[in-house]
Formats: sequence, structure tokens, C-alpha cells
Amino acid sequence: QVQLVESGGGLVQAGGSLRLSCAASRSFFRIDVMGWYRQSPGKQRELVATISRGGSTNVADSVKGRFTISRDNTINTVYLQMNSLKPEDTAVYYCQAIAVGVFWGQGTQVTVSS
Repeated sequence: QVQLVESGGGLVQAGGSLRLSCAASRSFFRIDVMGWYRQSPGKQRELVATISRGGSTNVADSVKGRFTISRDNTINTVYLQMNSLKPEDTAVYYCQAIAVGVFWGQGTQVTVSS
């Protein structure tokens, strides 16, 4: 089992920035991939960005150049730095861990006003 706790969501104006954090209950060295997904009302959950145990990253085209995923192995935390936010980035953002199973956090709301 991996418990994930997200934080950092909130309300921001278009063009602003937020940083999401996801703390994992297990060492990153025992987790294959960490990622961020998001879901807007009436839409399917979509990939935002992932980072592998080896440090390789994958970022969705819709946020490339604006969002950055990173991690701190010393505190088992993954971050999503979101810059130049747009109203269409409004969603619940979920942290995911893949480690002999798929685990999700509870989600954190991000609202971008125009």
C-alpha cells in the first residue's frame, strides 16, 4: 500500500502560478512511477505529467512549457509547478503512484479565474 497526500491547490488568476505537492508513505526507491492527473467536470481523468524512478519525465502537450514535475527523494515528495495558468487548467488534480499496484491521492482542487 502507498498512501498519497496532496496539497497546494487553490484559486488563482489566469497567468498565475501554483505548486502542488504529493507526499508518499513509501520511499520513492520502491515506487516505479509517480504522476499527476486531472479531471474536470464532465470529462475523463487525463494525464498531466509523470516522473519515473530513474528520473525520466513525461508531460502532456497541453501543459508542456508551463508545468514541471519534480521530486525530492529525501522526503518522498513529488511536485507539480504550474505556471502561466489558464482557466482551462481548472480541475481536481490527483497524485498517482505505481508500485505493484496503482494508488491515488484524494485530489486537490485548482481553480483558475479569467
